[in-house]
Amino acid sequence: MKYKRILLKLSGESLMGEQNYGIDPNRLVEYSAEIKSVVDMGVQVAIVIGGGNIYRGMQAEEVGLDRVQGDYMGMLATVINSMALQSALEKINVNTRLLSGINIQQVCEPYIRRRAMRHLEKGRVVIFGAGIGSPYFTTDSAASLRAIEIEADVVLKGTRVDGIYTADPEKDPKATRYTNITFQEVFEKDLNVMDMTAFTLCKENNLPIIVFDMNKKGNLSKVLDGEEIGTLVSMEPTEQPI
Repeated sequence: MKYKRILLKLSGESLMGEQNYGIDPNRLVEYSAEIKSVVDMGVQVAIVIGGGNIYRGMQAEEVGLDRVQGDYMGMLATVINSMALQSALEKINVNTRLLSGINIQQVCEPYIRRRAMRHLEKGRVVIFGAGIGSPYFTTDSAASLRAIEIEADVVLKGTRVDGIYTADPEKDPKATRYTNITFQEVFEKDLNVMDMTAFTLCKENNLPIIVFDMNKKGNLSKVLDGEEIGTLVSMEPTEQPI
């Protein structure tokens, strides 16, 4: 496999499937099967999931809540999603561990870097819940930070689109997709890949990012096989968009 240890970033919204809110059981089954397929290949998998299908911290101020309080509510939403994915994976005999950035001893282990790496070495899927445990940081930032800490080879950002485009492909039919692009070009073109904190962390630590369509069956395995699925963001010179 091209990558031995990966950090898979999933959005909370992706778990909604065809629903408008919450968790779609069918989507959980699909994602679990995709993850199991690469675990069976010997790839070490860590996962960070957002909480936008349940609650976003940035919504707090809109309804008159304190932003910090709202961010902690969002962290708890990510724990709910993480528990759901953990359960779905264990139903198909994938060993998992859920590590949380905030202490919830009844359902999660506390995040300890060495413990997380040991779980990965033993072939367990490690799910990181509750972001980094601090307000004002997104789950994108958590994904980048945890990937760096566990020495992952790549961050795989699973989305509903098949890569990074010159414009929003859902709004602009003339938008074209990049197969490869550099960190610097993303900055210069002001492309929306991750939030700036998360993206800068990856750039400064030379950690490549692949943005791909997680909802297409088999894509995760194809990415790890080295196929040109989605868009690779790295320090290397880019190709032209296709």
